[in-house]
Amino acid sequence: MNPSKIAISLNLEHSYADQLADFFASVSPAPAPKPSLLQFNKTLACELGLDQQELTPEVLSHVFSGNELPRDAQPIAQVYAGHQFGNFVPQLGDGRALLLGELIDQQGNRRDIALKGSGRTPFSRGGDGKAAVGPVLREYLIGEAMHALGIPTTRALAAVATGERVMRERPLPGAVLTRVAASHVRVGTFQYFAARRQVEHLRKLADYVIQRHYPKASESENPYLALLQGVADRQAALVARWMLVGFIHGVMNTDNMAISGETIDYGPCAFMESYHPETVFSSIDHAGRYAYINQPSVALWNLARFAETLLPLLSEEDSDDTLAEATAVLETFMPAFQRHWYIGAKAKLGLANPNEPESVSDSEHELVDDWLGLLTTNEVDYTLAWRQLAEAADGTVSKLAPLFREHDQLNAWLERWRRLHNGIPASQIASAIRAANPLYIPRNHLVEEALAAASENADLAPFESLLEVVQQPFDEKPECTRYAMPAPTEFTTEYQTFCGT
Repeated sequence: MNPSKIAISLNLEHSYADQLADFFASVSPAPAPKPSLLQFNKTLACELGLDQQELTPEVLSHVFSGNELPRDAQPIAQVYAGHQFGNFVPQLGDGRALLLGELIDQQGNRRDIALKGSGRTPFSRGGDGKAAVGPVLREYLIGEAMHALGIPTTRALAAVATGERVMRERPLPGAVLTRVAASHVRVGTFQYFAARRQVEHLRKLADYVIQRHYPKASESENPYLALLQGVADRQAALVARWMLVGFIHGVMNTDNMAISGETIDYGPCAFMESYHPETVFSSIDHAGRYAYINQPSVALWNLARFAETLLPLLSEEDSDDTLAEATAVLETFMPAFQRHWYIGAKAKLGLANPNEPESVSDSEHELVDDWLGLLTTNEVDYTLAWRQLAEAADGTVSKLAPLFREHDQLNAWLERWRRLHNGIPASQIASAIRAANPLYIPRNHLVEEALAAASENADLAPFESLLEVVQQPFDEKPECTRYAMPAPTEFTTEYQTFCGT
């Protein structure tokens, strides 16, 4: 049964389908027996320039379940390959996602509009192509939290219940997510064509990505080398931002690294509570490949795989010089990551200097390292430790000190920290800290509580309350105290996340 087209238009364009004809399969979404709207992101809809007067809950539920598509939609499933936990799979692709098209938002940016969980495609590899309410709402929630934290991310426009059950470990209520992204081109998209030695396809893909995401690269003497540099720079900044808020992606496969530099695919992700650099939550990451502390090195590994796909484009002949040029770009990644990390950490300490925003002194560098050492040895909650430094700026430690076991070590560190304030008023330091450090993150126990209520009892109230809080992560509200509190130790000790596919 093909979905019918309805009267509304989303002003969709189709540059991917028009320019890259062999890079996808045309597929219609599966019908949803009884669609109902779970969430609609009105703020994002405004950013996209959508006419919300015609988007009633009934229309939204039919459009974003895939039952009735806008008249300008052309649903396609994109093909890609990827390294999954280091093992190469030559064909993955959108096994449960469909790109409806692209629109130009209010800022003039091209954004993909895609359904996720809309049924089988030629790339489903035996899966049902469906999604459940819990994982759909997790991606909606975490994406909005990351956006509020200022981290580049895909976002959810809508979540629609399908009125059917999907079978996982047990039957679960089904749902479809509408995802908005700068694009869905991945490292794995390049790997698909590189594995088949389709150099002209690689060239067309690279040219498309340069035009869409890295237009300045086209002015370079070697646009494809400039593309590699641009992607490396964005990934260095992105992963540093993850680390600064304690985010653990959980499944950094090459098919989950977006060329645009956005965070994509919120499967077994989580936010760290007590600071342990080796923290892993994903139930399938048995060796800790994607642990918190490993994220920069994994990103670099993924970039090396991307660089391999570009080698035929960097030079018409294989040469040591070509390899050396690509290697030189990759060698910029870790210094760039470290620079972004320490500049961000300096801001989190309230020490950012507007006259020298990119500089970090040796003493500041050492102060950051020693602070992380304190958090590790004292097993301190990562989010609260940074945030409560605001109170400590003027010498009051009634909120900070209880987080630590070793108060002498803390006091000695605080004394060094205050010496670096350089006469800046304590109130100004405190304001800077509160502006750089969230009080509210999607605490894992609260996320699970909200998703369980929505999935098991069709109760969206806990989800909506948590969503409202994490959309304003820096603004303290007395009535929201529980949202800032760490999970009980017994919860964190046993907590695992799952892909939800």
